Amino acid sequence: MQKFSLFLLAFTLLFCACKENEKLADKLIPAKGGKYYGGTLRYNEEEFLKSLYPLNVTEVTGHRITEQIYQGLVTFNQKTLAIEPLLAKSWDVNKEGTLYTFHLRTDVYFQDDDCFPNGIGRKFTAQDVKYCFDRLCYNDPANNQGFWIFKDVVKGANEYNTATAGKEEPPGGVEGVKVVNDSTVTVELYAPFSVFLSRIGLVFAQIYPKEAVDTYGSNMRIKCVGTGPYKLKLMKENEVVFLTKNEKYWKKDELGNQLPFIDNIKVTFIKEKRAELLSFKQNQIDFIYRLPLDMVDEILTPDGKLKAEYSRFQLQSKSVMAIQYYGFMNAKPPFNDKKVRQAFCYAIDREKISTYTLRNSGLPATYGMVPPGTGTYDASLVKGYHFDPQKARKLLAEAGYPNGEGFPKITLQLNSGGGRNSQVAEAIQKMLDEVLNVKVELLTVPWAQHTEAVESAKALFWRLGWVADYPEAENFLNLFLSKYVPNDIREKTYINSYRYVNKEFDKVVEQALRTVDETERNKLYVKADQIVTDDAPVMPLFYDIDRRILQPHLHNFEQNAMEYRDYSVVYFTPE
Repeated sequence: MQKFSLFLLAFTLLFCACKENEKLADKLIPAKGGKYYGGTLRYNEEEFLKSLYPLNVTEVTGHRITEQIYQGLVTFNQKTLAIEPLLAKSWDVNKEGTLYTFHLRTDVYFQDDDCFPNGIGRKFTAQDVKYCFDRLCYNDPANNQGFWIFKDVVKGANEYNTATAGKEEPPGGVEGVKVVNDSTVTVELYAPFSVFLSRIGLVFAQIYPKEAVDTYGSNMRIKCVGTGPYKLKLMKENEVVFLTKNEKYWKKDELGNQLPFIDNIKVTFIKEKRAELLSFKQNQIDFIYRLPLDMVDEILTPDGKLKAEYSRFQLQSKSVMAIQYYGFMNAKPPFNDKKVRQAFCYAIDREKISTYTLRNSGLPATYGMVPPGTGTYDASLVKGYHFDPQKARKLLAEAGYPNGEGFPKITLQLNSGGGRNSQVAEAIQKMLDEVLNVKVELLTVPWAQHTEAVESAKALFWRLGWVADYPEAENFLNLFLSKYVPNDIREKTYINSYRYVNKEFDKVVEQALRTVDETERNKLYVKADQIVTDDAPVMPLFYDIDRRILQPHLHNFEQNAMEYRDYSVVYFTPE
């Protein structure tokens, strides 16, 4: 009881300190180029995060926070999404395209933390890269969702993963990852892999110290020690996450200003979009990501401009590399029948959903799984699904369910948070009933429960979406490779949770990844996209259009097609 009281007191004091920090941070200090230091960036997420441990971050809320705390060897430019150096200041690639030599920065330190002697963060070295890349290949499905980025790519990754299944880590680690000296590390691939640099820009390849793992273990979900611009100060489940500036951060902007500009970041978790908008109007949060669907007409004019009441704010709008879809469990009836899956896909009027339900905040997914605007890929070359009730009924009858007779009542599982999920689901529920005479029950569960059921093959029909990790068609097609499907259906899988298997599709994607010429590679991507679209392992719904509204004093917050965010360069100006 005494320990609990002390913890409660410490937590209360910390929370009050955070609130006080927000007030103190209102005083802005001029920097070079008309920029300012200070302030607290406040924003809202509708769903609480699952984890902040890099190997277990599988949803966007966790991504957006983790990427402010941890860093990898490379990153993406917030404006152009081009690959840029980060912890690696440069790299060389051999002529065969199979050996990468990374030259690391020597001025980077881990954030101060109790896992280090005297609580002082030590210097980052090549040994940290080796340690984290080895762990990325460790066979622990419950605590490592990132092995897929090195599987069949990095030499020795597969062998190491097999060797560590239920065993201790073998000496030497992954064969293809070698430390040359404290500031140089090499990574050898099985074969040329066109998107390798993009892969190591993902959250799974971010770097953390061994001391943190030894000290916190599985508690690294909420115990973060990175090299990034912000440190985790406070987390209160389902209520708030509070980050504070890393005073030892190494990076400066192009004018020589020490980053980050903003002192603190406060993330709240208001689930109701109307309440979020009210907080924004009262200047309690600094931006809104995605407008409340039932209030779009109140906020925007018919031509997409802000109405007079909102004209003092900044509006950003962009078609993004993201697709929303419903997944089918391909390994279980009735969705183990391709005709059933195709029937569902033809029964949906995506144009109607886009116009009326989404209020034009999404484009109908009438191409393939790869959204338009993904790198140099031409999505229009893929023939997708349009609303065709007659064809839908014919396919369902051929599958043995004429007019829906004998078709089992199924449950569509949704995650909580995000009002549009329910609105879209209700529209689709009605369409499936009217077109196919199929009864669908809606079930909404918390995000952690939702992903657990999906990844463990316990859900039959569910909502998911995918936002590009990097601007390449392969990032979407990778979701359907059969190599991620476990032999045991009870075993979890984060990638290809639909348990879709098509060897021809696998072959075409693998061929594309070995193709250096971008034009030829895109032709192969189109071929693969058409194969998976025809097989319908999922029901594509819409490609996202993201709208953000910003307070007038928030600056340098570039919008991009991946909703990738770098808060270190964002700053406030006096109102």
